[in-house]
Amino acid sequence: MKILIVDDVLENRVYMYSLLSPLGLCDMATNGVEAVEWVEAALESEEPYELILLDVMMPKMDGQTALQAIRAKEQEHGRVGVKESVILMVTADNSPETVTRAFFAGYCTDFLAKPITRQVLMNKLREYHLITD
Repeated sequence: MKILIVDDVLENRVYMYSLLSPLGLCDMATNGVEAVEWVEAALESEEPYELILLDVMMPKMDGQTALQAIRAKEQEHGRVGVKESVILMVTADNSPETVTRAFFAGYCTDFLAKPITRQVLMNKLREYHLITD
């Protein structure tokens, strides 16, 4: 599985990497601008990400804006519906406004509130058929 971890906090990236690296190749980005660049490069090389963990609050470009840009890039490359990446928004801000915007403006796959446990993350990956164990 090809995974992109996007978070501006190093400790969060390292933690997510420790959970996800046994499952596949993990790339990491520190903000939304980098995330969109990584996704575009992956789409251009026809090796798209299967899973993207995207923090909401980041500098340069927040996760909500990055989410919309990523979904637009996927559409440009004909990766819609079941071909889209599973994008899990990851944030401490799970206010109704933030969650609603992520689902209905950005079309995220799901939403995880920090702090994230290994159990919660693995359950989500099973739910979206990214792992089967």
